[in-house]
Amino acid sequence: MIPTVVWGTGNVGRAAIRAVEAHPALALAAVLVHDPAKAGRDAGELGGVGRTLGVAATDDIAAVLTARPRAVVYAASGDIRPDDALADIGRAIRAGAVVVTPSLYPLYDQRNAPPELRDPVLAAITEGGGSLFVSGVDPGWGNDVLPLLVSGLGTEVDVIRCQEIFDYSTYDQEESVRHLIGMGHPMDYQPLMLAEAVPTMVWGGQIRLMARALEVELDEIRETMDRRALESTVRTRTMGEFAAGTQGAVRFEVQGIVDGVPRIVIEHITRIHPSCATDWPSPPDGVGAHRVVIEGRPRIEVTVEASDEDENRSAGGNATAVGRLVCAIDWLVDAEPGLYDALDVPLRPAVGRLGRRPA
Repeated sequence: MIPTVVWGTGNVGRAAIRAVEAHPALALAAVLVHDPAKAGRDAGELGGVGRTLGVAATDDIAAVLTARPRAVVYAASGDIRPDDALADIGRAIRAGAVVVTPSLYPLYDQRNAPPELRDPVLAAITEGGGSLFVSGVDPGWGNDVLPLLVSGLGTEVDVIRCQEIFDYSTYDQEESVRHLIGMGHPMDYQPLMLAEAVPTMVWGGQIRLMARALEVELDEIRETMDRRALESTVRTRTMGEFAAGTQGAVRFEVQGIVDGVPRIVIEHITRIHPSCATDWPSPPDGVGAHRVVIEGRPRIEVTVEASDEDENRSAGGNATAVGRLVCAIDWLVDAEPGLYDALDVPLRPAVGRLGRRPA
């Protein structure tokens, strides 16, 4: 059994506790929390497992890492604290741990990551002998392993398009939805995630990964952006009111240009309410989905819908991101210490988990 720590108990951390507990090769060794009010609570309660696990959460990072766990699922957010997240991850790697995380977007495509991010990780690996794999859902499997797999079913491939189409009112992340993405802000507000070059910073690595796997050379990466205002005030179950005239929907593309043509495209179509931008594509059930479209011969379309935590679609997406990461831990433990990406780490069947319910 591989002693594994879950660091963080938010939306991703809850799913990580459940995934580690369910995996037949892993043993939950510790749960790290930032909020002192969570310290001492049982991991089963924090993770929504439905029973106690006998592992009390702690905020003592030093004590947990001194015990030299073999693996760490780093589930704390890096969106607004990337420097702190990088420091935490480096600390765990220097303790000899295999670390998996969705928290540092530039490291999804680790070969092209900025030196100020990549070099400290490589130094930590040399010093401690740990490893790092950064991935998720979108960016993540929704625009690396899934489209690449599906592309292999085509005879002629003209365009690979990856879409996230979501109702963001299902998200339990109000600060990110309102302030990072801009939902509910006046249309002259500049959300950080929608600023010029930021979508390329987040999703450009996925374009480069797919291009590398397909053995095509990119001319460049381009962005398109469209935002729509709400025509009337709406009220959401999770985040309250969003006023008429404020941002209600966003549609953007990150395009990999090959011989002057957009051939590899990642597209996001997100709304805070279905009444906004009704002329844009919608998910099949109106809530949320990830879709891969292979334009060519034959035309292939694959739509993935995941739900968790009382049928919540955003929680389902988080759970699939965690599944990709947690299921990579035993592979990483057997591999040489290093910095890995999605083309290195295979997506494998759920060996030992079919029908299994942890005792």
